[in-house]
Amino acid sequence: MSRVLTLLLMLTALLSSGCGYHLRGEANLPPEMQKTQLIINDEYSTLARRLRVMLERSGVEFVAADQASAILEIPQNRIVTEVLTIADNARVREYRVTATLRFRLTDTRGQELIGWQTLRQSREISFDEQRILASSREQEYLREDLAETMAQLLVARLESLYVSQG
Repeated sequence: MSRVLTLLLMLTALLSSGCGYHLRGEANLPPEMQKTQLIINDEYSTLARRLRVMLERSGVEFVAADQASAILEIPQNRIVTEVLTIADNARVREYRVTATLRFRLTDTRGQELIGWQTLRQSREISFDEQRILASSREQEYLREDLAETMAQLLVARLESLYVSQG
């Protein structure tokens, strides 16, 4: 029986290695981004932290303005919560959390490498007043997930715009 199981595992490993699936590695970013200055309102936000990790993994070094070869500006990183439905007891039943991000990439002379871009993602959530602690924690997870998604989208946009130009 163990011989059949071993053979099955080997066959599965062989088939999965040939299917083309692989984990996302580093992004192929513009060479000007090797030394980048990041300008963002809240440098300790979840988005800023996730973005730094992703870009550093792709070979970007964050430096001061006098050492930078590129400037990544993110003047807008906003999360807005809006009510979608209200129950008959005048309490919120559903709401939408929307994250909006605006950015551009310039060189040190101010020439745009990638012009102004806007990214937007939203998630809808139901509110259950019987589970108020779980609902507030769910909203916190939702905001973290949106920040993670926005960082991934920003890196993908930087990569795709550079690849399409190059």
